[in-house]
Amino acid sequence: MKVLITGASGFLGTALTKFMVGKSVEVTALSSKDADLRDNKSLERFASQKYDKIYHLAAWTQAGDFCLYHPGEQWLINQQINTTVLNWWAQYQRQAKLISIGTSCSYEEGSDLREENYLKGIPIADLYVYAMTKRMLQIGIMSLNRQYGMRYLIVVPSTLYGPGYHVKEKQMHFIFDLAYKILYFKYNGKEVVLWGDGYQKRELVFIDDFIKALANLEKKVDNEIVNIGAGEEHTIRDFAGLICEIVGVDPRSIKYDTSKYVGARSKCLNVEKLNRLLPERKTRPLREGLEIMVRWIEETYFKGKKE
Repeated sequence: MKVLITGASGFLGTALTKFMVGKSVEVTALSSKDADLRDNKSLERFASQKYDKIYHLAAWTQAGDFCLYHPGEQWLINQQINTTVLNWWAQYQRQAKLISIGTSCSYEEGSDLREENYLKGIPIADLYVYAMTKRMLQIGIMSLNRQYGMRYLIVVPSTLYGPGYHVKEKQMHFIFDLAYKILYFKYNGKEVVLWGDGYQKRELVFIDDFIKALANLEKKVDNEIVNIGAGEEHTIRDFAGLICEIVGVDPRSIKYDTSKYVGARSKCLNVEKLNRLLPERKTRPLREGLEIMVRWIEETYFKGKKE
C-alpha cells in the first residue's frame, strides 16, 4: 500500500508516519520543506505515483491567540494549501481515498458538537477564519466526491496530547504549555501563570488512541465526517492539578491571569457516531496519558538541563 501524508513533520503527522511505517506501508511523508503547498504545482512531481490513500494534515495555524493576529494570512494560505491538495487529488489521484482533518472550532460555540452541525451556525469569532477554511475544505471534498465519485473521510479531533510534541518551537497547545510551565517552575523556580480563570474546559485524546481510531475508521467508513474525542472534558485547573501531582509541585503556586485570551469556554465533541462505528474502541485513562506526556517532556527538556 502507498500513502502520501501532508503536514508530516507536525505532531500528528510524525506519529501517523511512524505508525504507517510500522505497518509496512510505503509512505511519502511531506513537510513544507518537501512541498510548499502554497504553490499549486508543488505536488506535480508526485503525480506519476499512484497512491491508495492521501492523508491531508497540513494547515497554517498555531495554538493560543495566533488566529487573532493573522486572519487574512490564515484565509489566503489555508485556501491555497487546500486547493493545491484537492486539485492534485482530482487531476492525478482519483483512485486514492482522501483522509482529512477538520477542527472542533468549526462548530458553533454552545451548540451540540455532533457531525451534522459541522457546517451550521457561526463559529466562535476569535477562530472564525480558520474554522471557515476547514468548512470550505469539507465543501471542496464533498463537491469532488459528488462530481467524480472520489472517496473520502473527514475526522474532527479534540486536542491531541502525548509524547513527541515540538515543545518551545511556537505557541503550544494548552496542555503542553501547561506541563512545560509547571516543569519549568519545578526546575527553575519561574512563577506559573496560566491564561484565564482556569475554569474553561477542554477535552483531550491521547495521540496513539486517535491514530488507532483513525486507522479503524478509514477501513470501515467512506464519505463521512466523524468526531474523534474522549466524550468528556475537564477544567484547566483539573489538568493543572493532575500535572502538579505527577511532578510533585504544589498547585497553589499557580497564578491565573484573567486578562488573557482563553478562546471557547467549553468544547466537548459528541462521540455517539464514533462509538456506534467503533464499539470496541478503548481509550487510555487521562492520568496515565498525562504521566507519559509529562515524563517525556521532562526527560527531553529538563533532566540534566537545569538553567
